[in-house]
Amino acid sequence: MDSMELQPGTSYTVEGRRKKIKKRGQWNSNIEFFLVVAGNIVGLGNVWRFPYLCYRNGGGAFLVPYVVVVVTCGIPLFLLESAMGQYTQQASITCWEKLCPIAQGIGYTGIIMRVYNCMSYVIILAWALLYLCFSFYAKLPWASCGHTWNTETCEDFNALNKYNQTINTNSTSPATEFWERRVLAISGGIEELGSVRWEILLCAIAMWVICYFCIWKGVKSTGKVVYFTATFPYVMLLVLLIRGLTLPGALQGIVYYLKPDLTPLLDPQVWMEAVTQVIFSFGVGGGLLASLCSYNPYNNNCYRNCFWLCLLNAATSLVAGFAVFSVLGFMAHEYNVGIAEVAESGPGLAFIAYPQAVAMMPLPQLWAICFFIMIILLGLDSQFVMMEGVIMPVIDLAPTVLRRPGRRELLLLVFSLFCFSISILMITEGGMYVLQVFDYYGMNLRQIENVPFHLPGAERMCDAIEDMTGVRPSRFFSLCWRYLTPLVCTASFVGSLANYKPLTFNRTYTYPVWVNVLGWIMMLSSSLAVPVLAVYLLCTGKGSLKQRCIHLCQCADDLPLTRKQREELSKLNPDAM
Repeated sequence: MDSMELQPGTSYTVEGRRKKIKKRGQWNSNIEFFLVVAGNIVGLGNVWRFPYLCYRNGGGAFLVPYVVVVVTCGIPLFLLESAMGQYTQQASITCWEKLCPIAQGIGYTGIIMRVYNCMSYVIILAWALLYLCFSFYAKLPWASCGHTWNTETCEDFNALNKYNQTINTNSTSPATEFWERRVLAISGGIEELGSVRWEILLCAIAMWVICYFCIWKGVKSTGKVVYFTATFPYVMLLVLLIRGLTLPGALQGIVYYLKPDLTPLLDPQVWMEAVTQVIFSFGVGGGLLASLCSYNPYNNNCYRNCFWLCLLNAATSLVAGFAVFSVLGFMAHEYNVGIAEVAESGPGLAFIAYPQAVAMMPLPQLWAICFFIMIILLGLDSQFVMMEGVIMPVIDLAPTVLRRPGRRELLLLVFSLFCFSISILMITEGGMYVLQVFDYYGMNLRQIENVPFHLPGAERMCDAIEDMTGVRPSRFFSLCWRYLTPLVCTASFVGSLANYKPLTFNRTYTYPVWVNVLGWIMMLSSSLAVPVLAVYLLCTGKGSLKQRCIHLCQCADDLPLTRKQREELSKLNPDAM
């Protein structure tokens, strides 16, 4: 058989039997990378969590702990994780294997966490898609009572306000009943899973199909999709912001959003919530940034990208607060009640408060469509990038097997079907209770991951960043990586454990003990990967215990030499250089 010419991006074949192995690939441009990361870190939490945290924790005063945590924890971790991936050119697991083998369990921890997140996050997208479909109705179904799912306690607050009638404190709004009784058909507890909600199931299938085809070809397809999915939400956010600011009562809502109250700053819980928000919003700690940055060219300016992406994330959160609270101020103005009566966070904002406010505006269908398109696109980016965050590291673990034609697509299909099959539990009548368990214990899990994240040598990473970008990071980053960031993450984690309370739903339903036990098992199933794998590597290594420890804490020999290392080598052996 004639020898075959080696094509770019493939390996040669042996006797025609061995299939070509695809090259790892890279982003086509820095813009693609920027949009992918922006789509990941700018998500639903920027719209429905940050504004509410500001309002609840001292308004504009909450920006003090938020900025402090961003500077001491968010940006340093973002830069560290980005640089690790770009320097090693490996995803989250093999990245740690090259930099600090004893800590490679952090990569496995991140993958397990993202598997949990992929199962639950897509359900929120399914809800949003269902609401988007209802938004095309001639009359929004959550705008009034009188439907088959409404109860006797349902009262149209807009109609009562129109005729100056008093709102009954025991009544419920049409939007609340539509959400709880029509969409979720929520049961009495997690023990009563009930039947599958077929409309949500179909929407979930649609979202899984969309996510699959967005990333099935790897960076080639992902890099193209984000030109739309990462930018169009900003168009929708701008439209909703302009509309919100023109509504009566908007100023009242914005004042409540940002009015400073310094008293909450003395509460440690406020600072812990700032840490949690920054960690989740910046997407640090799980290795996802390392995986995405590993597809950058070695000389990409990750130092500059870090600052711009962090600024974009923080600015989006702040602007989203104006869009949200201007509308909540309008709703409070129309009902003649305080902001506290209408302010919500999480799904309560996206699927009750905001739809209820939209129903009171002229052309409600238009604004509902804009809002839910924004929600879907914000969540869609985060969902398929999280899926990539699982697939990329697994492929890097076995590149000769999984980089063959069709293997990536098959792996992604198996993973999607597995997550979908588990997520069906969250599409039942008791599914909301299941989803909250995943969300609550997953939040604590992310804080665990950040505690040991400072293990790579600070000076080594500064040298690597300087070699890649030509700019040496400020000594402040070295200080953060060594002391401040681990201290902030550890204090937040210890504080969350000290303030741990058994999970409840709507402050009325208390979960059974066995559910909280399963939640802790879910957390430990991921977090124990770090110490268990470290002990395993120490036990199975060669040499004395001291030699094993030294070997497992050393960087791999095949990593690129930094400029400082090259200069040292040239001094020792001038002829070799």
